Amino acid sequence: MFDDLIRKRRSIRRFRDQSVEPEKIDMLMEAALRAPSSRSLNPWEFVMVDDRPLLAKLAACKPHGASFLAQAPLGIVVCADPARCDVWVEDCAIAVTFIQLMATALDLGSCWIQVRKREHASGCPARDDIARHLDLPEQLEVEAMIAIGYPAQPKAGHARDTLLFDRVHQNGFGKPYRFKQSV
Repeated sequence: MFDDLIRKRRSIRRFRDQSVEPEKIDMLMEAALRAPSSRSLNPWEFVMVDDRPLLAKLAACKPHGASFLAQAPLGIVVCADPARCDVWVEDCAIAVTFIQLMATALDLGSCWIQVRKREHASGCPARDDIARHLDLPEQLEVEAMIAIGYPAQPKAGHARDTLLFDRVHQNGFGKPYRFKQSV
């Protein structure tokens, strides 16, 4: 059930030293391709990376928040051509979400690595460092990378009492939505 899936999903940054099976990679990539896209323009491109030395290079694309990719058995780089669609960022974000939910459904862990608007330690855009390692065409922008693998330790979903229920409004800002279930 979908509600069980979203309750189970967590960001995982530590992975077992175990490859992701080809069938599961196929399912992850199919999930990405099934993601909704504005006007069905599908501006995204996906680069699946399972080469450990290459993952280590990609993990150094920015000073913080990507190092765990080096220990993941799989990474997916989500790119798009902004000339194809004015809402490529949103389309890529939806595709990443589909990939992460499929990973959870397959008992894999995953974690989003923000790339767009981030810099490499040298000061150049993180995208340029990634593009150099992956031979990306000039027109492609990188939205994010996703680290994927089998979690090193089980991690429970977020407890319901930690959710920010006060951020839900009804019929106008500042008018709290009253949840029917006890909070």
